[in-house]
Amino acid sequence: MNTKQEIHLLIFHEKWRKHLAHSVFFATFAIVIIVNKLYLEMEEEILPTKKVVVACDSYKGCLSSKNVNETIADALRQESKKCLGCHFDIVTLQMSDGGEGMLDAFIAAKGGERVKVHVHDPLMRWMEAVYGIGKDGVAVIEIAQAVGLALVEPEQRNPMKATSWGVGELVMDAYRRGVREFIIGLGGSATSDCGIGMLRAMGEDWKKIREECHFRIASDVINPLLGPQGAAKVFAPQKGATEEMVEQIEYKAIKFAELSAKHFGYDRSKVPGAGAAGGLGYAFLQYFNAELRSGAEVLLEIVNFDRVIADADIVITGEGCSDEQTLMGKLPLHILQHTQKSERKPDVYLLSGRVVNSQAFECVGFKGVVGSTPVDMPLQKAMLPKVAKANIAQAVKELCLEDIC
Repeated sequence: MNTKQEIHLLIFHEKWRKHLAHSVFFATFAIVIIVNKLYLEMEEEILPTKKVVVACDSYKGCLSSKNVNETIADALRQESKKCLGCHFDIVTLQMSDGGEGMLDAFIAAKGGERVKVHVHDPLMRWMEAVYGIGKDGVAVIEIAQAVGLALVEPEQRNPMKATSWGVGELVMDAYRRGVREFIIGLGGSATSDCGIGMLRAMGEDWKKIREECHFRIASDVINPLLGPQGAAKVFAPQKGATEEMVEQIEYKAIKFAELSAKHFGYDRSKVPGAGAAGGLGYAFLQYFNAELRSGAEVLLEIVNFDRVIADADIVITGEGCSDEQTLMGKLPLHILQHTQKSERKPDVYLLSGRVVNSQAFECVGFKGVVGSTPVDMPLQKAMLPKVAKANIAQAVKELCLEDIC
């Protein structure tokens, strides 16, 4: 064999070696893909699939309900991959107790549009507020959009001056668009005017609205309008009222309720919830024959909660801080009660930013109770969204290691 033939032979051998190497690589790659596919199919068939419903309220001032739910869902998926003990089918539901986040939860569940409108804030300054109109024609209004305490600078808070005028403007805008069915979320107001500002903003149209419209007011406040547990005595100090102001607000509320009762022939100032939102609850009850519902129950009905949990194995709920007020009727308790009435009775876990007296929650039926914020972490740091999400993810990891998986 001459030199030229030897060179050709070497080139041929090298090409064959590379071809063989490529063939082996692609064959191996194909085998890996097939094996992974078979594993995933086996995992779905063999590993138990648990339906998890995540329905948390917002961590107020930190994370929205959507943010909290998505953080928990992402963490569950990550832990599912690690432990290989089960497969999660996760459903998230935006929640609210009738205050912050109610509009977002309503639109997420029902669809529809957000309507922007210029209204007056509690100090009669022009501002832009938003309300929603669902595909079914129902309007949802968070009164805090127009008269929220957060809209007024701390040094300017004065319930003697603050007015609910902006709420009337929101209702009137929806009414002029053809809306006749309303859900009103009461919570977080800067006002204590018994809804007088709202009624004045409507002018004589309040009479047509009374005849043509139906209002459901969503609130978990059960205080009456007047007396030691009334709007002035309990809530006005939280809005900047001095002791003298509280007495003046109470006196005006008494006179307004007396005049209203004389006009209509009935008095709803003693109805539980009349004291909500500085007496706006009373105005809706007395002047518009509103139906008062628990804010949490209104949202659970809107999202068809009972149907969603009918085949659930686990429900995770929570809020920024869970304490004795939670056990008096806030969202997590309502969710627990619904699961206890369901046929399947899924395990319910409470995952809140902070939990006071976890044993009390376990006693009423929560399977597990976790406060995501480390005990030694300063509140200012814990309220940072990035930190709060990391704390929630760590709490989910602990739940999975100890119980859920």
